[in-house]
Amino acid sequence: MNRPWARPLAFTALCSLALVSCKERNPPPAPPPGLSAPAGSAAPKAACASGGGTLADASLSAVFPRTVGGYCVDPNGETRMFGEGSPKGIDAVCTEAFNGDCELYKSFGLKSVTTFRYVDGAGGNGSVEVIVSRMGSPDGAYGMFTKRVVSDNDPAADKFPRDMKLPGASAQGTGTANLCKGQLFVELTYTNDTESPKQVAESSARILSVLAREVAAKLPGAPTLPASAAALPEDKRLPLGIVYEPKNAFELTGAIAGATGFYKDGDRRYRVLSITRADADQAKDALQTIGKRKGAAKENNLGEGAYRLLTEGSDEPRTEWIVARSGKQLFGVGDEPLVLKAEMSAAERDKVGLTRDQKLALLKGLLQAK
Repeated sequence: MNRPWARPLAFTALCSLALVSCKERNPPPAPPPGLSAPAGSAAPKAACASGGGTLADASLSAVFPRTVGGYCVDPNGETRMFGEGSPKGIDAVCTEAFNGDCELYKSFGLKSVTTFRYVDGAGGNGSVEVIVSRMGSPDGAYGMFTKRVVSDNDPAADKFPRDMKLPGASAQGTGTANLCKGQLFVELTYTNDTESPKQVAESSARILSVLAREVAAKLPGAPTLPASAAALPEDKRLPLGIVYEPKNAFELTGAIAGATGFYKDGDRRYRVLSITRADADQAKDALQTIGKRKGAAKENNLGEGAYRLLTEGSDEPRTEWIVARSGKQLFGVGDEPLVLKAEMSAAERDKVGLTRDQKLALLKGLLQAK
Protein backbone atom coordinates (compact mmCIF):
# COMPACT_ATOMS: atom_id res chain seq x y z
CA MET A 1 0.00 0.00 0.00
CA ASN A 2 1.30 3.45 -0.91
CA ARG A 3 1.12 5.32 2.39
CA PRO A 4 1.05 9.13 2.38
CA TRP A 5 3.37 9.33 5.39
CA ALA A 6 5.87 7.33 3.37
CA ARG A 7 5.29 9.22 0.12
CA PRO A 8 3.06 12.19 1.03
CA LEU A 9 2.96 13.54 -2.49
CA ALA A 10 -0.48 12.11 -1.88
CA PHE A 11 -3.48 11.42 -4.01
CA THR A 12 -2.07 7.92 -4.19
CA ALA A 13 -4.97 6.59 -6.16
CA LEU A 14 -4.23 9.11 -8.90
CA CYS A 15 -0.88 7.63 -9.87
CA SER A 16 -2.43 6.01 -12.89
CA LEU A 17 -3.77 9.39 -13.99
CA ALA A 18 -0.43 11.19 -13.85
CA LEU A 19 1.22 12.15 -17.09
CA VAL A 20 4.59 11.00 -15.82
CA SER A 21 5.11 7.31 -15.10
CA CYS A 22 5.13 6.51 -11.41
CA LYS A 23 8.18 4.34 -12.04
CA GLU A 24 10.31 7.31 -13.03
CA ARG A 25 12.29 8.66 -10.12
CA ASN A 26 12.91 12.27 -11.06
CA PRO A 27 11.27 12.98 -14.43
CA PRO A 28 10.61 16.56 -15.51
CA PRO A 29 7.19 17.75 -14.33
CA ALA A 30 4.34 16.79 -16.61
CA PRO A 31 2.90 19.38 -18.97
CA PRO A 32 -0.80 20.22 -18.92
CA PRO A 33 -3.10 17.51 -20.21
CA GLY A 34 -3.37 18.89 -23.72
CA LEU A 35 -6.23 20.44 -25.62
CA SER A 36 -8.29 19.42 -28.55
CA ALA A 37 -7.07 22.65 -30.13
CA PRO A 38 -6.38 23.63 -33.71
CA ALA A 39 -3.21 22.20 -35.22
CA GLY A 40 -0.09 24.29 -34.76
CA SER A 41 0.08 25.75 -38.24
CA ALA A 42 1.75 29.08 -38.79
CA ALA A 43 -0.37 32.15 -38.11
CA PRO A 44 -0.92 34.64 -40.93
CA LYS A 45 1.64 37.45 -40.81
CA ALA A 46 -1.17 39.93 -40.33
CA ALA A 47 -2.83 37.90 -37.56
CA CYS A 48 -2.25 40.61 -34.97
CA ALA A 49 -2.63 43.60 -37.27
CA SER A 50 -6.08 44.44 -35.94
CA GLY A 51 -5.05 44.06 -32.30
CA GLY A 52 -5.76 40.36 -31.91
CA GLY A 53 -8.89 38.43 -31.15
CA THR A 54 -11.43 39.04 -28.41
CA LEU A 55 -12.18 36.53 -25.67
CA ALA A 56 -15.77 35.35 -25.46
CA ASP A 57 -15.31 34.88 -21.70
CA ALA A 58 -15.91 38.41 -20.42
CA SER A 59 -14.58 37.56 -16.95
CA LEU A 60 -11.11 36.96 -18.43
CA SER A 61 -10.97 39.84 -20.90
CA ALA A 62 -9.49 42.16 -18.30
CA VAL A 63 -6.95 39.54 -17.20
CA PHE A 64 -5.48 38.35 -20.50
CA PRO A 65 -4.12 41.01 -22.87
CA ARG A 66 -5.18 40.85 -26.52
CA THR A 67 -1.55 41.40 -27.56
CA VAL A 68 1.65 40.68 -25.64
CA GLY A 69 5.29 40.15 -26.59
CA GLY A 70 4.59 39.99 -30.33
CA TYR A 71 1.76 37.48 -29.84
CA CYS A 72 -1.99 38.04 -29.81
CA VAL A 73 -5.18 36.20 -29.00
CA ASP A 74 -5.86 34.16 -32.14
CA PRO A 75 -8.40 36.24 -34.13
CA ASN A 76 -9.40 33.11 -36.03
CA GLY A 77 -9.49 30.91 -32.96
CA GLU A 78 -12.28 29.93 -30.60
CA THR A 79 -12.79 30.65 -26.93
CA ARG A 80 -14.09 27.38 -25.54
CA MET A 81 -16.00 27.42 -22.26
CA PHE A 82 -17.31 24.62 -20.07
CA GLY A 83 -19.12 24.43 -16.76
CA GLU A 84 -20.76 27.22 -14.77
CA GLY A 85 -21.71 30.22 -16.91
CA SER A 86 -21.39 28.20 -20.12
CA PRO A 87 -23.94 26.40 -22.31
CA LYS A 88 -21.77 23.27 -22.01
CA GLY A 89 -21.66 21.37 -18.75
CA ILE A 90 -18.39 20.64 -16.97
CA ASP A 91 -18.50 16.98 -18.06
CA ALA A 92 -18.08 18.08 -21.68
CA VAL A 93 -14.54 19.25 -20.90
CA CYS A 94 -13.52 15.60 -20.49
CA THR A 95 -14.29 14.71 -24.10
CA GLU A 96 -13.95 18.02 -25.89
CA ALA A 97 -10.96 19.73 -24.31
CA PHE A 98 -8.90 17.67 -21.88
CA ASN A 99 -7.06 14.71 -23.28
CA GLY A 100 -6.81 13.07 -19.87
CA ASP A 101 -6.74 13.92 -16.16
CA CYS A 102 -10.33 15.16 -16.16
CA GLU A 103 -11.23 13.36 -12.93
CA LEU A 104 -8.10 14.73 -11.31
CA TYR A 105 -9.25 18.29 -11.96
CA LYS A 106 -12.71 17.47 -10.68
CA SER A 107 -11.23 16.10 -7.46
CA PHE A 108 -10.00 19.63 -6.71
CA GLY A 109 -13.47 21.10 -7.16
CA LEU A 110 -13.43 22.09 -10.83
CA LYS A 111 -16.31 24.47 -11.65
CA SER A 112 -15.49 25.86 -15.09
CA VAL A 113 -12.84 25.78 -17.81
CA THR A 114 -11.96 28.31 -20.51
CA THR A 115 -9.45 27.55 -23.28
CA PHE A 116 -8.02 29.69 -26.09
CA ARG A 117 -4.66 30.39 -27.68
CA TYR A 118 -2.18 33.10 -28.58
CA VAL A 119 -0.44 33.10 -31.98
CA ASP A 120 2.76 34.65 -33.28
CA GLY A 121 2.02 38.01 -34.89
CA ALA A 122 5.09 37.65 -37.11
CA GLY A 123 3.58 34.61 -38.81
CA GLY A 124 5.72 32.01 -37.05
CA ASN A 125 4.56 28.57 -35.94
CA GLY A 126 4.74 29.38 -32.26
CA SER A 127 1.54 29.42 -30.23
CA VAL A 128 0.58 29.46 -26.56
CA GLU A 129 -2.36 27.31 -25.49
CA VAL A 130 -4.17 28.65 -22.43
CA ILE A 131 -6.28 26.68 -19.95
CA VAL A 132 -8.03 28.61 -17.18
CA SER A 133 -9.63 26.36 -14.55
CA ARG A 134 -11.85 27.88 -11.90
CA MET A 135 -12.12 25.78 -8.77
CA GLY A 136 -14.75 25.95 -6.06
CA SER A 137 -12.27 27.47 -3.60
CA PRO A 138 -8.76 28.98 -3.44
CA ASP A 139 -7.71 25.81 -1.60
CA GLY A 140 -8.74 23.70 -4.60
CA ALA A 141 -6.92 25.96 -7.05
CA TYR A 142 -3.70 25.91 -5.03
CA GLY A 143 -3.95 22.15 -4.53
CA MET A 144 -4.25 21.66 -8.29
CA PHE A 145 -1.28 23.99 -8.85
CA THR A 146 0.96 21.99 -6.50
CA LYS A 147 -0.24 18.70 -7.97
CA ARG A 148 0.54 19.83 -11.51
CA VAL A 149 3.93 21.36 -10.61
CA VAL A 150 5.23 18.74 -8.17
CA SER A 151 3.28 15.55 -8.91
CA ASP A 152 5.70 12.66 -8.20
CA ASN A 153 8.77 14.73 -9.05
CA ASP A 154 11.66 15.87 -6.91
CA PRO A 155 11.80 19.64 -6.22
CA ALA A 156 15.59 19.28 -5.91
CA ALA A 157 15.98 17.91 -9.46
CA ASP A 158 17.85 20.02 -12.02
CA LYS A 159 14.92 20.17 -14.46
CA PHE A 160 12.34 21.07 -11.86
CA PRO A 161 10.38 24.27 -12.69
CA ARG A 162 11.58 27.56 -11.28
CA ASP A 163 9.58 29.85 -9.06
CA MET A 164 8.67 32.93 -11.11
CA LYS A 165 7.96 34.85 -7.87
CA LEU A 166 4.80 36.43 -9.25
CA PRO A 167 1.70 37.38 -7.22
CA GLY A 168 0.04 34.20 -6.00
CA ALA A 169 1.83 30.97 -6.96
CA SER A 170 3.82 30.64 -10.18
CA ALA A 171 6.15 28.14 -11.84
CA GLN A 172 7.92 27.99 -15.19
CA GLY A 173 9.35 24.89 -16.83
CA THR A 174 10.47 24.17 -20.38
CA GLY A 175 7.55 25.17 -22.58
CA THR A 176 5.13 25.59 -19.69
CA ALA A 177 4.10 28.10 -17.04
CA ASN A 178 1.54 27.62 -14.28
CA LEU A 179 -0.15 30.35 -12.25
CA CYS A 180 -2.55 30.31 -9.32
CA LYS A 181 -4.36 33.04 -7.43
CA GLY A 182 -7.74 32.98 -5.77
CA GLN A 183 -9.96 30.34 -7.38
CA LEU A 184 -8.12 30.36 -10.73
CA PHE A 185 -5.47 27.92 -11.91
CA VAL A 186 -3.85 28.92 -15.22
CA GLU A 187 -1.76 26.71 -17.52
CA LEU A 188 0.24 28.17 -20.39
CA THR A 189 1.85 25.80 -22.90
CA TYR A 190 4.10 26.90 -25.76
CA THR A 191 4.29 24.75 -28.91
CA ASN A 192 6.19 25.11 -32.17
CA ASP A 193 6.63 22.04 -34.38
CA THR A 194 9.36 23.66 -36.50
CA GLU A 195 11.77 24.40 -33.63
CA SER A 196 14.39 22.17 -32.06
CA PRO A 197 14.08 21.37 -28.33
CA LYS A 198 16.70 24.03 -27.58
CA GLN A 199 14.84 26.61 -29.64
CA VAL A 200 11.56 25.70 -27.95
CA ALA A 201 13.19 26.23 -24.56
CA GLU A 202 14.48 29.65 -25.59
CA SER A 203 11.34 30.82 -27.39
CA SER A 204 8.98 29.61 -24.68
CA ALA A 205 11.05 31.25 -21.94
CA ARG A 206 10.64 34.63 -23.63
CA ILE A 207 6.93 34.67 -24.41
CA LEU A 208 5.76 32.75 -21.32
CA SER A 209 7.70 35.05 -18.98
CA VAL A 210 6.12 38.16 -20.50
CA LEU A 211 2.61 36.71 -20.65
CA ALA A 212 2.75 35.22 -17.15
CA ARG A 213 3.87 38.51 -15.59
CA GLU A 214 0.96 40.41 -17.15
CA VAL A 215 -1.62 37.79 -16.25
CA ALA A 216 -0.47 37.16 -12.67
CA ALA A 217 -0.75 40.83 -11.82
CA LYS A 218 -4.39 40.92 -12.95
CA LEU A 219 -5.71 37.61 -11.65
CA PRO A 220 -8.50 38.19 -9.10
CA GLY A 221 -8.19 36.95 -5.56
CA ALA A 222 -5.73 37.31 -2.70
CA PRO A 223 -2.15 36.08 -3.26
CA THR A 224 -2.12 34.17 0.03
CA LEU A 225 -1.42 30.53 0.82
CA PRO A 226 -3.92 28.27 2.60
CA ALA A 227 -3.37 28.17 6.37
CA SER A 228 -1.68 24.75 6.46
CA ALA A 229 0.74 25.70 3.67
CA ALA A 230 1.48 29.11 5.20
CA ALA A 231 2.40 27.40 8.49
CA LEU A 232 5.21 25.39 6.87
CA PRO A 233 8.65 26.74 7.82
CA GLU A 234 10.45 28.55 5.01
CA ASP A 235 13.97 27.81 6.23
CA LYS A 236 15.60 25.04 4.16
CA ARG A 237 12.44 24.53 2.09
CA LEU A 238 13.11 23.86 -1.59
CA PRO A 239 11.67 26.38 -4.09
CA LEU A 240 8.10 25.35 -5.02
CA GLY A 241 8.52 22.41 -2.63
CA ILE A 242 4.94 22.16 -1.36
CA VAL A 243 2.15 19.71 -2.08
CA TYR A 244 -1.21 20.89 -0.74
CA GLU A 245 -4.19 18.63 -0.19
CA PRO A 246 -7.55 20.39 0.30
CA LYS A 247 -9.03 17.19 1.72
CA ASN A 248 -7.89 13.80 3.01
CA ALA A 249 -4.48 15.18 3.94
CA PHE A 250 -2.05 12.56 5.24
CA GLU A 251 -4.77 10.06 4.31
CA LEU A 252 -7.06 11.45 6.99
CA THR A 253 -10.59 10.84 5.72
CA GLY A 254 -12.83 13.87 5.34
CA ALA A 255 -12.44 17.58 4.74
CA ILE A 256 -9.03 17.76 6.40
CA ALA A 257 -6.65 20.04 4.54
CA GLY A 258 -2.89 19.79 4.89
CA ALA A 259 0.43 20.61 3.28
CA THR A 260 3.68 18.71 2.91
CA GLY A 261 6.91 20.64 2.43
CA PHE A 262 10.16 19.36 0.88
CA TYR A 263 13.40 20.35 2.61
CA LYS A 264 17.14 20.13 2.03
CA ASP A 265 19.81 20.92 4.61
CA GLY A 266 23.20 20.27 3.06
CA ASP A 267 23.12 16.62 1.99
CA ARG A 268 20.16 15.83 4.22
CA ARG A 269 16.60 15.66 2.90
CA TYR A 270 13.34 15.52 4.85
CA ARG A 271 9.67 16.51 4.71
CA VAL A 272 7.46 18.52 7.04
CA LEU A 273 3.71 18.01 7.42
CA SER A 274 1.41 20.85 8.44
CA ILE A 275 -2.30 20.47 9.25
CA THR A 276 -4.15 23.49 10.63
CA ARG A 277 -7.60 22.69 12.02
CA ALA A 278 -10.41 25.04 13.04
CA ASP A 279 -9.84 24.38 16.74
CA ALA A 280 -7.86 22.28 19.20
CA ASP A 281 -10.53 19.57 19.48
CA GLN A 282 -10.48 18.92 15.73
CA ALA A 283 -6.67 18.76 15.78
CA LYS A 284 -6.78 16.34 18.71
CA ASP A 285 -9.21 14.08 16.84
CA ALA A 286 -6.94 14.08 13.77
CA LEU A 287 -3.91 13.14 15.87
CA GLN A 288 -5.81 10.33 17.60
CA THR A 289 -6.77 8.93 14.20
CA ILE A 290 -3.11 8.93 13.19
CA GLY A 291 -2.25 7.17 16.44
CA LYS A 292 -4.56 4.26 15.58
CA ARG A 293 -2.65 3.37 12.44
CA LYS A 294 -0.55 0.28 12.08
CA GLY A 295 3.05 1.07 12.99
CA ALA A 296 2.12 4.01 15.26
CA ALA A 297 3.49 4.37 18.78
CA LYS A 298 2.96 7.14 21.30
CA GLU A 299 5.79 9.66 21.62
CA ASN A 300 6.10 11.15 25.12
CA ASN A 301 7.01 14.66 26.24
CA LEU A 302 6.32 16.32 22.90
CA GLY A 303 3.71 19.03 22.43
CA GLU A 304 0.14 18.18 23.45
CA GLY A 305 0.38 14.65 22.15
CA ALA A 306 2.56 12.95 19.57
CA TYR A 307 2.99 9.69 17.67
CA ARG A 308 5.81 8.00 15.83
CA LEU A 309 4.97 6.13 12.62
CA LEU A 310 7.19 3.46 11.10
CA THR A 311 6.38 1.95 7.73
CA GLU A 312 8.13 -0.56 5.52
CA GLY A 313 6.61 -2.04 2.36
CA SER A 314 7.91 -4.66 -0.02
CA ASP A 315 8.47 -2.06 -2.73
CA GLU A 316 9.21 0.97 -0.53
CA PRO A 317 12.08 1.92 1.79
CA ARG A 318 11.39 2.11 5.50
CA THR A 319 10.23 5.56 6.55
CA GLU A 320 9.75 7.25 9.90
CA TRP A 321 7.40 10.12 10.74
CA ILE A 322 6.87 11.87 14.06
CA VAL A 323 3.65 13.90 14.27
CA ALA A 324 2.75 16.19 17.18
CA ARG A 325 0.03 18.67 18.14
CA SER A 326 -0.03 22.12 19.70
CA GLY A 327 -3.48 23.69 19.94
CA LYS A 328 -5.19 23.52 16.55
CA GLN A 329 -1.89 22.85 14.72
CA LEU A 330 -0.35 19.50 13.78
CA PHE A 331 3.24 19.28 12.60
CA GLY A 332 5.10 16.22 11.41
CA VAL A 333 8.69 15.60 10.37
CA GLY A 334 9.44 12.61 8.17
CA ASP A 335 11.94 10.93 5.90
CA GLU A 336 12.36 11.78 2.23
CA PRO A 337 11.74 8.51 0.37
CA LEU A 338 13.16 9.93 -2.86
CA VAL A 339 16.69 9.58 -1.44
CA LEU A 340 16.21 6.31 0.45
CA LYS A 341 16.80 2.73 -0.67
CA ALA A 342 15.53 -0.39 1.02
CA GLU A 343 19.02 -1.86 1.37
CA MET A 344 20.54 1.21 3.11
CA SER A 345 22.20 0.74 6.48
CA ALA A 346 21.31 2.97 9.41
CA ALA A 347 24.54 4.94 8.94
CA GLU A 348 23.79 5.48 5.23
CA ARG A 349 20.27 6.66 6.02
CA ASP A 350 21.59 9.14 8.57
CA LYS A 351 23.81 10.74 5.92
CA VAL A 352 20.89 11.61 3.62
CA GLY A 353 18.15 12.21 6.19
CA LEU A 354 17.44 13.24 9.75
CA THR A 355 18.02 11.04 12.76
CA ARG A 356 15.20 10.50 15.23
CA ASP A 357 16.76 13.01 17.63
CA GLN A 358 17.04 15.59 14.86
CA LYS A 359 13.38 15.11 13.95
CA LEU A 360 12.37 15.58 17.58
CA ALA A 361 14.46 18.73 17.90
CA LEU A 362 12.98 20.21 14.72
CA LEU A 363 9.44 19.36 15.84
CA LYS A 364 9.94 20.96 19.24
CA GLY A 365 11.10 24.15 17.55
CA LEU A 366 8.09 24.19 15.21
CA LEU A 367 5.62 23.66 18.04
CA GLN A 368 7.17 26.40 20.17
CA ALA A 369 7.29 28.90 17.30
CA LYS A 370 3.74 28.41 16.02
